[in-house]
Amino acid sequence: MAALSQSSQTGQDPAQHPVPAQARMGRLSLTMAWWAVCSAMFYIVVGASLALSFGARNALIGMVLSVISYGLVNSVLSRFAIRSGLSVALFSRLLFGRTGACLATLIFFSTAIYYAVFEGSVIAVALHHLYPRLVYPLAALAVVLYSVPMILGSVQHWLDKLNGVLLPVYLGGLLVAVGLSVSRYGYQPQWLDFGPQTPDAFGWWHCFVAYMGVWVLMLFTFDYARFGKAEDAEYHGRWNFGMPFYAVTFLLNGAAGIYLVSSIPHEGALNEVSVVMAILQLMGLWGLLFVWATQTRINTANYYLATLNMQAFFGRFGVRGSYLLWALVVGVIVYGLMLADVFAYLLKALAYQGIFVVAWVGVALAQILYGRNDVTTLDEVTAFNPAGLSAWFGATALGLALMFAGAGLSSFSAPSTVLVAFALQAGLSRRGLAPRIAV
Repeated sequence: MAALSQSSQTGQDPAQHPVPAQARMGRLSLTMAWWAVCSAMFYIVVGASLALSFGARNALIGMVLSVISYGLVNSVLSRFAIRSGLSVALFSRLLFGRTGACLATLIFFSTAIYYAVFEGSVIAVALHHLYPRLVYPLAALAVVLYSVPMILGSVQHWLDKLNGVLLPVYLGGLLVAVGLSVSRYGYQPQWLDFGPQTPDAFGWWHCFVAYMGVWVLMLFTFDYARFGKAEDAEYHGRWNFGMPFYAVTFLLNGAAGIYLVSSIPHEGALNEVSVVMAILQLMGLWGLLFVWATQTRINTANYYLATLNMQAFFGRFGVRGSYLLWALVVGVIVYGLMLADVFAYLLKALAYQGIFVVAWVGVALAQILYGRNDVTTLDEVTAFNPAGLSAWFGATALGLALMFAGAGLSSFSAPSTVLVAFALQAGLSRRGLAPRIAV
């Protein structure tokens, strides 16, 4: 193990130190903790929304391509995270410098907070729908009050057990929802034709690019994989963080979403709430249990990663605080946003942040694959790393320009961003200008 992975830190979810060998998790525990991320109404709705816009078959092709690309990229990222024990915040510090890395942690924790708001609101809406006397603000408060304590035991001590219990509830609930739909409305063979009568010939490409908008899951992968043991790296890279996980996350959830939305009558425009209402209509109180299980599972990851990266971000500016304190801060922010009508703004912000995220992935991949293997410790990192920042910001600028260029070019913004970021960082690494990292 290289110098970067040595740390006397053995406490809870270190934000400022690599995870030491004695704090690593067994493969089953880490699998149960990580697979919390696969269950979210968000993935069900994304699949249905893409099918509505581009056709079910195009959506399914986009899902399959996403499963392959996510699996390949995360196989590399997870193995490196396991070898180094670094978090996204610490690795970004090496890539971009101590101060330059702050933007990465800011984007990461704000994105995780967005998802916590989004998924927490689903539970609150479901509670209010079944129990109208429980007004939405109180339902939202209840969701936050039970969500924050769930991440205080850390990944190692609590989240694996919680999500191990909830995993069968999620999988079983998804199957029951589809089964009840078939039982009540009959099997709908035309679900594969759901969407426009004449789908776009390149609709599959648009669907594939749409899933690049949630490449933040690769940063999620990084921060979870660092808890894996070195001897389990092959298993985690191939199975836990690889294609099987994304086959469930994107393909299973997406296909279920397409079928449910195409077969269950619903009013108004398609959105996450309409899918929740359809499930509650089918399953009643058991539907609420299913929604609670899915959203609670994903929110353990959202709250944990938001807290860890917020702690790292503010720590860089001398604002110190315990993990508990920052978890409470995250809870307060999430509750405030759940009460505010900020979803339109957040969706736009997330689209812009997505370009920064895919650029980060491109830089990280190139550094891992082509970076020099000399010893660099975290203590030797400068405030800014011009090479890494040039690759990151250069690719991001291109991506944002393409995004604003119009419909003809915007679908190439994310793919172009990651390719340019990778090429720039790889070129700088081969010239010896990129950071030297020991793993």
